[in-house]
This record gives sequence, structure tokens and C-alpha cells, in this order.
Amino acid sequence: MKNIKLEICVYNPVSCFAAQQGGADRIELCAGMPEGGITPSHALIEFAKDNLTIDTMVMIRPRGGDFLYDDYEFELMKKDIQLCKRIGVKGVVFGILTEEGDVDKQRNKILLDCAHGMETCFHRAIDMTRDYVQSAKDIADLGFTRILTSGGQNKALQGTENIKMISDILDGRIEIMAGSGVNPDNIKDIFDKSHPHAFHFSAKKTVSGGMKFKNPVVSMGGVGDVSEYDLSVSDIKEIRRAADVIKSIEKQ
Repeated sequence: MKNIKLEICVYNPVSCFAAQQGGADRIELCAGMPEGGITPSHALIEFAKDNLTIDTMVMIRPRGGDFLYDDYEFELMKKDIQLCKRIGVKGVVFGILTEEGDVDKQRNKILLDCAHGMETCFHRAIDMTRDYVQSAKDIADLGFTRILTSGGQNKALQGTENIKMISDILDGRIEIMAGSGVNPDNIKDIFDKSHPHAFHFSAKKTVSGGMKFKNPVVSMGGVGDVSEYDLSVSDIKEIRRAADVIKSIEKQ
């Protein structure tokens, strides 16, 4: 029987519980949804550790934008990993590139040493590299637990050929997790074309906040089409659907 994991990317406490109750195996805990995920607050990390029975992977990314970090940002990443290790979370998620678009072996190795004893995931920075296959080899050689990837394309369904390629080349040396655009309706298709070991998605839905008074002329982010009165949370029904699809694949 196959053993396919389901990871849910979450940004708030309610989504943590939705992931657990929906049947996910673990969460990737982040802040900054519009930026694609940055390091969450220490309080949120401790909340997840103290209240969940499923595994917590914490995003270690000091800002949005690219994956080339200055010395100050690198120091923050080390300290955040040390905090996660100290409180006992399952693992951390990070990835550093060189200015030429390669995996920064030296700096990633330092962070891996900081995270010794924890699981480590190299995130979709791999999809921004100039040589996708060589980068996957470098990540495996460094000793990461897994790679989160969309196959060097914008969405995982578009990158299935590359996902399968690195999975075949690395041949079980590292877990391959498909992410970006994943949903219960395309998990089976992605699996049939690329056979990843895990799937990653946010199951995001928008719900109305609890405010009764709403100022129609002010947007705190300075963007008129972004509402301060709508909240993004993970949809437990979609998570359950995804878990059911994965169970059906495992039985094949």
C-alpha cells in the first residue's frame, strides 16, 4: 500500500484545527499569505505545538520576494530555527539561492546544521532556480527531508513531467511533495502523472469577519480591491475531500 502524505498550508489558529480535523498529516505554518508565506509569530508557533496532535512544519522566511538574503536576514533565519528546535516542533521549511539562481549550498548547510534532529523541507525556491534537476540533486545531497515543488512551473499540474523526472532521478533519497494549485479535483491526475510522495495545498476559502461597522472609504493595505472585512481560512470540507482522494489512491 502507498503512503501518501497530505500537508495543509495554514496561516491562523482556525486553519490549524481545520487541517487536523480534516485528516491532514501535517501543517506548514506561515504568516503573510499575500507574500506566499513568511515566518509566523513565535506565539502562533507555540500555539500550534501546544494544541495540535499532527506534525507542524514552520516556514523560515524572513520576508517576501526573492530567496537571496543578506547577512541580517540570514541571522534571523538561524534564530527562528533555533526557537523551533527549542520548543520541539517537528520541522522547518526554508530555501536559499545564490544570485545566479543556484542552491546556496553553504548557507543551506548552516541552516540544516541548526535544524539537526528536525525534519527539513526545501520549499518552492527550487522552482525559481536556473537548473531544476541539478538543484534537486543538490538539495538531496545536502540532506533535506523533502522538496516542495511545482515542477519549475507556476502550478504543479503543469510541472508533472519535471516532478516525475526528479523523483525518478533521486529514487527515494528524498521525499517529493507537489504543491501550487493542488486541490481535491486534480490530486489524482497529478499523482498519475508524477507519483509524488505528498501533496501540499491551503484549501483556502474566504469568510466574512465579525465587524458590524465597516468603513467603506479606507483600505489599510492601500489597495481598494482588498477587503479588511474578509478573512481567509482553510476549508475543512476541501481538506476532507483531499484526504479521501489520497486514501483511494493508496488502495490502488
